[in-house]
Amino acid sequence: MNRTAEPANIGPTADTASWNSDDERWEAVTRRDPLADGAFFYGVKTTGVFCRPSCASRQPRRENVAFFADPGAARAAGFRDCKRCQPGGLPRELEIVNRACAALDVDPQQRLTLAQLSDAVHVSPFHLQRLFKRVVGVSPRQYQAAQRGAALRDALKSGADVTRATLDAGFNSPSRMYDSASAELGMAPSEYRRKGAGLTVRYASAPTSLGFVLVAATDKGICKLGFGDDAAFLVDELRGEFANADLLDDPERLAPFIAQIDAYLRGTRQDFDLPLDIAATAFRQRVWDALRRIPYGQTRSYTEIAEAVGAPRAVRAVASACATNPVALAIPCHRVVQKGGALAGYRWGLPRKAALLDNEAQNARNVSADETNPSQTAPTETLATKLDHAA
Repeated sequence: MNRTAEPANIGPTADTASWNSDDERWEAVTRRDPLADGAFFYGVKTTGVFCRPSCASRQPRRENVAFFADPGAARAAGFRDCKRCQPGGLPRELEIVNRACAALDVDPQQRLTLAQLSDAVHVSPFHLQRLFKRVVGVSPRQYQAAQRGAALRDALKSGADVTRATLDAGFNSPSRMYDSASAELGMAPSEYRRKGAGLTVRYASAPTSLGFVLVAATDKGICKLGFGDDAAFLVDELRGEFANADLLDDPERLAPFIAQIDAYLRGTRQDFDLPLDIAATAFRQRVWDALRRIPYGQTRSYTEIAEAVGAPRAVRAVASACATNPVALAIPCHRVVQKGGALAGYRWGLPRKAALLDNEAQNARNVSADETNPSQTAPTETLATKLDHAA
C-alpha cells in the first residue's frame, strides 16, 4: 500500500523522453531541452567542440552533428569541451541542488524553511523549489521529512525508546512524529521497534517454476514476496523480519495471490492486482513507481531509471532501491539491467532474473505474433527449463 504522497509534476520529465534515436536527440538539441542534459552530448564537426543539449551557443547544421553517450566518448572522438556550457562538469542547476542537499544534510534535526535554504544557496525560493523537485524528485520539505524518517528508523533499530528516538530524529513533538512516521516506517514507531509485535502477518509458500515463493501479508496488503530454493529458509527469513509479530501459516487466505503469481510465471498474465503494504522513503517510492511503469517484456538501465525519477546522478541510489525491494514481481526490479544490457545483481538470484526476462520477452513476442497471425503459434520453452539454462 503506497503511503508516500507523490509530488506534483513540474512540466515534462525524463519519463516522457527517452532520446533513444538520433532524431529524438536532434529534436532535444533544437529545443535546447534542459531535461536532456546528461542523457547524451553532441559534437559539432566543423568546430571540434561538444556540448550539452541545452547549450545556448549557435546551433549547428544537422549534418555536422554527432551524438555521444558521455563526455569521455566525445573526447575520445577528438572533440573538446564547450567553454560556454562546460559539458564535463555539473550543470549549474545540479550544483545549486547539491549545495541545498549539503545544507540539509549537515544536521537532520534542523528544520530549514524554503526561504532560509534559498538564502543559503543564493537563489530565489520559487526557483529553488522548482529545481529541487526536478532534480531530486521531491520538495525540500519532503527531503527533510525523509531525513528525519531515516534517523527515526536508525534510532529505533538501535534499541532507543520511542521518546528518545523521536527527539534524536528531530521531531518537535510526539504528535508531529506520529503524524508523519507511518509514511516512513509502514507502521507505528512502537510496532517498528518491536519488530511487528501486535501485528498479524499471514503467509504461505508454494512451489513454482522459479523455486519456492513465499507471500506474506498484513490486513492492509502484501508486505513480502520472495523466492528461494527452500521454503523453510524463506519462512525463517520472514520470522527474522517480523520476530515479534503473530505469524500465521494461512495458504487458503493467500491462495488468490499465489494463483496470480503462478499465472504470471506461466505467461498467461502480464500484470498484478496485489494490494501492497510496504514502507519507503519518498525517493525509493519514486524508483519503485518507475519500475512498475516498465512495460512487460522490456528492460531499462539503472541510469534510465535515475533519469526517469529526475535524479540522473543517483544511479547508486536507484540500485539500492532495487536491492531493497521487498516484493518480487509486484515491483519488477528484475527489469533493470546495466547500461550495456548486462545483468546486475538480483535479490533472489541472477538465474531467476535471467529466466524471468527471457520468459517475458518470449511471451511478449508470442502475443505480438498472435496478433499479426492468429493461426500460428510458436512452441515455448518452460520457465523451469529457462531457469536451468540460466543457472
